[in-house]
Amino acid sequence: MLTGAQYKKSLYDGRAIFFEGERVEDLPGHPILGQSVDQIARGYDRWYSSEPGALNPLMSIPHSSEELRARIKQQHGADILSLVTYQSVMTLTTAGARIGGRLPKYRDRIQRYVEQAQDNDIRITECITDAKGDRSLPSAKQDDPDAYTHIVDRRGDDIVIRGAKLHITAAALGHELMVIPTKAMHAGEEAYAVACMVPVNSPGVKIVNTTYAPRHADTRDFPFSSKNHMPEGFVIFDDVVVPRERVFLDGEVEHAAVFAHSLGLWERLGGLLDLAETADQLVGFAQLIAEANGLARESHVREKISEMIIHATLVRSALEAAIANCEITADGSAFPNELYTNAGKYHGAANYNLMVRHLHDIGGGSILTAPSVSDLESEATGALVRKYMSTGKDVDGEYRVRLFHAIRDLTADAFGGWRAVTNVQAGGGLYAQRIVTRRHYDLDGAKKKALEAAGLLPEKEKTH
Repeated sequence: MLTGAQYKKSLYDGRAIFFEGERVEDLPGHPILGQSVDQIARGYDRWYSSEPGALNPLMSIPHSSEELRARIKQQHGADILSLVTYQSVMTLTTAGARIGGRLPKYRDRIQRYVEQAQDNDIRITECITDAKGDRSLPSAKQDDPDAYTHIVDRRGDDIVIRGAKLHITAAALGHELMVIPTKAMHAGEEAYAVACMVPVNSPGVKIVNTTYAPRHADTRDFPFSSKNHMPEGFVIFDDVVVPRERVFLDGEVEHAAVFAHSLGLWERLGGLLDLAETADQLVGFAQLIAEANGLARESHVREKISEMIIHATLVRSALEAAIANCEITADGSAFPNELYTNAGKYHGAANYNLMVRHLHDIGGGSILTAPSVSDLESEATGALVRKYMSTGKDVDGEYRVRLFHAIRDLTADAFGGWRAVTNVQAGGGLYAQRIVTRRHYDLDGAKKKALEAAGLLPEKEKTH
């Protein structure tokens, strides 16, 4: 296992990282990206053990609902890259199990790679979403064939890929890029049916970064984003050579969607967990700010908070159901129930903005306009700000200011905007979750129940 210091040292490997038009030569020392490096390093130190054979629990494969639930608990407080790595390892494991019967060579390669990744304690990011070009056209009919990542050449048994992957959280800070097809492929799209692992420092890999990190020296007004921000990578593959042993799909179009579906499952489970945690936070903030504003007994406020509580409970229930009803693959790996994972993720994401609207309605305009914490410390304004931000002898002005800043940072600023879009898009968007939910729901069973209730079911088919 690596320590945080060893992780930082591993980033000096010649990788081509760019931020706001300039190449970043020193990631750990960068004033903004370096903060994210520090978060990941703390994650390494959190799990570090010098015991022989020790393994980061978020790199290990669950084999039962109990172990799957344990992984959920271990994700609390983890840095985003550790979470993405866990999802990547589980995506590979799930996809390997699903294609192993027909493509055993890829299953074996995946298994060897996962074992190596575990032994080396590396961090992996998920590269799935392509540039896509004209969304109405398939990959092979784009004006620019590079709109989707594809194989452009071969060098012996190795392949050469070209393209770009977008919205890749923490791509610049990991060690490996898990490159998989963004969707199903068909005959004529063989070059685009490619899955492989690419080291971040491979020649031809360039990563352009953006971030929602707060650009303020005083981060007390940004209690969420100052601790949790990660760069989003625009990953470019400019004729990158990938060795044969790192290729997990090479033209088998009928299996291209397996990787996307496998990633979608684990992305949605992670999203469901995050939505459950955030839903509880939103309820807590709504109650706290209602009390601070003197509105906690107002019927319309209580009604909104009750609706938020019901939402939080349903999202948490879906998460519990997904774990309790997990499925076990032939190789003994556990993965969450598809129906509850997708239905829960859809419900949580589709209703998130309504819950935030309730919170904003309860909180009021000071969510955006409250003076900063530093204004409270000013000799000229501090006492007056504290006086007028107080709502009574039991509500200190600074307490209320800090509540407003926490609500703004979580729901109404750059980090809040990132969350709002990510809740919808992570795991393939709401439409994808509707499709998978319908596929796994027992629709025939529902029809049978309706027919029986209506007295239209043949006697021999009735349940007794």
